[in-house]
Amino acid sequence: MGFEDLMEHVARGFELIGAAVLVVGLVWSVVVAARVWRRESGRRAYQSLRELFGGALLLGLEVLVAADLIRTVAVTPTLESVGVLGLIVLIRTFLSFSLQIEIDGVPPWRRALTSGATMMSRAAKRAEPPAD
Repeated sequence: MGFEDLMEHVARGFELIGAAVLVVGLVWSVVVAARVWRRESGRRAYQSLRELFGGALLLGLEVLVAADLIRTVAVTPTLESVGVLGLIVLIRTFLSFSLQIEIDGVPPWRRALTSGATMMSRAAKRAEPPAD
């Protein structure tokens, strides 16, 4: 097994992790939203669902960009693949900004820097039942 084959497997591994983040994020978001719905209102449950799944989408996009970077730099470093990578990163960056604005209600440069994982943990903490 050569270096390119190894890097191709690593890139596939990152893609699998990215897909798993999306699937687990969706399931976790629905579970937390259901718990909130039973305790509070449907509006709050919907907000929790959006925040948690939005964070999972952001995290999944970050992992998928890493897979594309590995594949482009280590496996097929051609000018065409670099151009395709640039387009993919541009589209995913636009999606990340759009999701961030949708979740927070403000542009990313008007608030403190947070990652998808930070947003997910913050939303999960808000959804926890209050301690008695």
